[in-house]
Amino acid sequence: MSYVVDFENVSTTGLESSPVAEALAGLRANEARYFKNKYDHVFTTDPAAPEVVAYVHRILEEERQFTIASPPLETTSFEVEGVRWTYVFYESGLAVNVLYTLEDGGKRAVGFKLSDGMDVPDELADRFKFARQRSKLAGTIRGSFFVIKREY
Repeated sequence: MSYVVDFENVSTTGLESSPVAEALAGLRANEARYFKNKYDHVFTTDPAAPEVVAYVHRILEEERQFTIASPPLETTSFEVEGVRWTYVFYESGLAVNVLYTLEDGGKRAVGFKLSDGMDVPDELADRFKFARQRSKLAGTIRGSFFVIKREY
């Protein structure tokens, strides 16, 4: 069942099994607020769709030769202004997003965001440095990214 993410009344709906459910819900709400304010897009998630998870995992495997160990809880994939955005929210508190400009030569990247209170997953620890940002909804978010080189 789809869930319209409310960034005014943050809810852990769909994320209850995460040990950092409150922080992950805040992170998800932070993303929803960004898309509403920047693009007037309503951010909606679904229980983890296998094809969406497979798309993200394929990019991680082919670009950087690793996979995420934590079980995926929710996904979303949508297009706004010529950019396909794909998100997977994991039980560990990790959110992975793929920004993929559909036009040739546009921006294409994978972003990682860690919920407040979670450890850096082992598969990311030696590969990425994380910058910190403050969020009213999510506390401290640690993030990193890499540029996608191939076509997907």
